[in-house]
Amino acid sequence: MRSAGPRGASGEGFFERVYAVVRRIPRGRVATYGQVAALLGNPRAARGVGWALAALPAASGVPWHRVIGATGRISSRGREIEAVLQGRLLAREGVRVGPDGRVALEARLWRPSSRVSAPARRRGGGAGSSRRSAPSVSSRV
Repeated sequence: MRSAGPRGASGEGFFERVYAVVRRIPRGRVATYGQVAALLGNPRAARGVGWALAALPAASGVPWHRVIGATGRISSRGREIEAVLQGRLLAREGVRVGPDGRVALEARLWRPSSRVSAPARRRGGGAGSSRRSAPSVSSRV
């Protein structure tokens, strides 16, 4: 079972912003944890991306399996069954995973045309409001 991580450590709403970016990764493509963090404007938050994906409920609909390590390897962290599942889900999308758990990043890496701006949380104003809150920025380095 996936466990929740330190939600507040990466800023309020960070998990939801991660999920919004991961939903944009096309079938047959992969992104790295660091790439997702950078697309969110926080390139040092790769571990936070991992925590967010580990906290997903099983039937979330977020394609968590499309996010892999910086070296192109599936990151199982000792959860072998999840690594096998991730490999199978990627294979269904046409992504070849080698026997060492690696994906050919140069061939399969998602390259969005520009920085992805995940939807920020709305503050007040109701349904018709166009005001959006600015993304949280952690003061920790």
